[in-house]
Amino acid sequence: MSVSYKVGEMGERPWGTWEVLAVGSNYIVKRIIVNPHQKLSLQSHEFRSEHWIIASGTGTVTLDDETFDTPQDTHIYIEKQQKHRMENKTDFPVVFIEVQTGDTLDENDIQRYEDIYGRV
Repeated sequence: MSVSYKVGEMGERPWGTWEVLAVGSNYIVKRIIVNPHQKLSLQSHEFRSEHWIIASGTGTVTLDDETFDTPQDTHIYIEKQQKHRMENKTDFPVVFIEVQTGDTLDENDIQRYEDIYGRV
């Protein structure tokens, strides 16, 4: 089992910010804020699944070939290897809690398919 995060760790990305709230032997909990009119890359993970709980705002989620709006109090489950993305099409931040579960929880476990910021 591998976890590469520590509680309190934070980061900025072109789309917003993230903060680690909790770390266990096989889980990580993050608060993610997606700024207005920004979006995460379309991506998948080999070794982890994710649960997203929308805390505030309305996001637009892509899961494989399906896209749908996710208002506050919505829960999304993302399986290992499933393509996914959060997009904020509104004028207000989207805040969601991400719970990662799996045997390997590492920032390098990411396969990007599309990214408007040019990341690979």
